[in-house]
Amino acid sequence: MYVHFEIIPDDINVGLYNIGSHAYVTGGINGIVIYRFSSDVFMAFDRACPHDWSSEEEPRVWVEDNGITLKCEGCGSEYNILDGGKSKGPSKYPLKQYFTSYDGVILRVRS
Repeated sequence: MYVHFEIIPDDINVGLYNIGSHAYVTGGINGIVIYRFSSDVFMAFDRACPHDWSSEEEPRVWVEDNGITLKCEGCGSEYNILDGGKSKGPSKYPLKQYFTSYDGVILRVRS
């Protein structure tokens, strides 16, 4: 699936103005989660769990309350929000990561 979009992270409606914040956006296979690691570094991952991404239940990953773990509501796999790597659960693969670039105003996310 091809992904290419732009957002303004510091827009109050986007919700990425603080370091450590995250936002869910449409796109990818099952939505995308974007995490602001620092003032100019963002991580973007597909919310489709690689354990069973084509499931009829559409498993989605979400950010746990600790702010550093992504968890699949379907199979229970857990992933690190910094690199998408699996830390726990049945999944054998990391989350699909998208490329990000930020020029200080506009964040670009692409496959």
